[in-house]
Amino acid sequence: MTIESFPGSSGYIDSGVDKKITYFSNTYVLGLTVIAGIGGLLFGYDTGVISGALLYIRDEFEEVDKSSFLQETIVSMALVGAMIGAGGGGWINDTYGRKRATLLADVVFALGSFVMAAAPDPYVLIFGRLLVGLGVGVASVTAPMYIAEAAPSEIRGGLVSTNVLMITGGQFLSYLVNLAFTEVFMCSFNFQGGSFKVPGTWRWMLGVAAVPAIVQFVLMLLMPESPRWLYMKKSKSEAIVVLSKIYDPYRLEEELDQLSSTLEEENQRKNAVSYLDVFRIKEIRLAFFAGAGLQAFQQFTGINTVMYYSPTIVQMAGFSSNQLALLLSLVVALMNAAGTVVGIYLIDHFGRRKLALSSLFGVFLSLILLSAAFFLQSSGSTNVGWIAVLGLALYIAFFAPGMGPVPWTVNSEIYPQSYRGICGGMSATVNWISNLIVAQSFLSVADAVGTEWTFLILAAITVAAISFVFVFVPETKGLTFEEVEKIWKEKAWGSSHGTESLLENGDES
Repeated sequence: MTIESFPGSSGYIDSGVDKKITYFSNTYVLGLTVIAGIGGLLFGYDTGVISGALLYIRDEFEEVDKSSFLQETIVSMALVGAMIGAGGGGWINDTYGRKRATLLADVVFALGSFVMAAAPDPYVLIFGRLLVGLGVGVASVTAPMYIAEAAPSEIRGGLVSTNVLMITGGQFLSYLVNLAFTEVFMCSFNFQGGSFKVPGTWRWMLGVAAVPAIVQFVLMLLMPESPRWLYMKKSKSEAIVVLSKIYDPYRLEEELDQLSSTLEEENQRKNAVSYLDVFRIKEIRLAFFAGAGLQAFQQFTGINTVMYYSPTIVQMAGFSSNQLALLLSLVVALMNAAGTVVGIYLIDHFGRRKLALSSLFGVFLSLILLSAAFFLQSSGSTNVGWIAVLGLALYIAFFAPGMGPVPWTVNSEIYPQSYRGICGGMSATVNWISNLIVAQSFLSVADAVGTEWTFLILAAITVAAISFVFVFVPETKGLTFEEVEKIWKEKAWGSSHGTESLLENGDES
């Protein structure tokens, strides 16, 4: 069977004349993206829902209410699971494929949701949180990788950013679910002269997360494996069938030529791929340093300080109403999701590097504004709370389109095929570790040095992030995976040696 005879032509190219590719050019690719992106929804929902559920877990379990350690463990155990899941998820992806990794993540996540919903005591609940975290960790590696390997290079950034939109949308959904259950189920009713509460609301909050995991599992059974993984690891013919639904014959031939060259390089490696290669082979090391650095700076510039503690920050700024604080946090989550939509457009038009730099510059100004608001407050100034709220709003407005999607997009495209799973998993683990550090340290640092100085520290970290992106992160907009790989070879060895460096398999230091 010839290439031209495969069904499913996308119509991107007609008679050798390029047509502009848009996000809606091919419903097949868009469907793959949305279904894979449900993993991001699980990610976002889990990180947001626990803040509301914990209030009612404390009501049901007296030992939790009396122990800050148990409360912190319930929250953070999912992050611990995510670190483990992300670290092992890279190997799972490379060994068994993106599709099987997604199915595994769904099963583990759904199982964890059921365990949490049925937990008879806080210790079983903590185990459920660990399972959910494992699923989230694997999904955080797999979803962007699967999308990137199925996406045309011209729109790869926007499609991978769709996964980030699902994350931010999941966070917003979690706030809505918390609010809905709080208003509908946990309100007090006058019942025969007494007060009546509907019990177990937190179980519904946490258990309902199994629904999107089950939906993704069923839909993913109908989806193909990543075409690049198929071509490299399993079946060229199966890969061509999938690719023929993404590209028309002219573009398909180009993609297959590139894949053939990549496979030839992979077959000439002297040794099997290992985690040590990430640090031993110079070009892989450079790529991982850039990718992991972006993931670390995404967290250390304070995003989850804002997402986890926005109600607290609003109250620190002088707004004492719990209702107002929660409402503003809902607005923050909505702005985060809306900003990600802007990022989906900009990332393939403006570029990854420029978008990250402009985003970080705006984040720096926002953090300075937040610090100034708390300095004014500590000096006795009144009616300055609105400055802090404005700073929060500006922070999200600048962060969401840039540093929200850019780290995940860059990490999905900067590694060679053989190392994409391993490096992607290790980089996601860096993100989760950084997330945990920030989440566990913000309030303690604020208590120790003051909120105003805490935001100044974050601003200083943002300056470091700007320098890092400027020096170490190349522009990858519109490049094929093979073209991106050449960037690292040339950075490591210079153009004359770049094409041969991976075949030498790490004799450099």
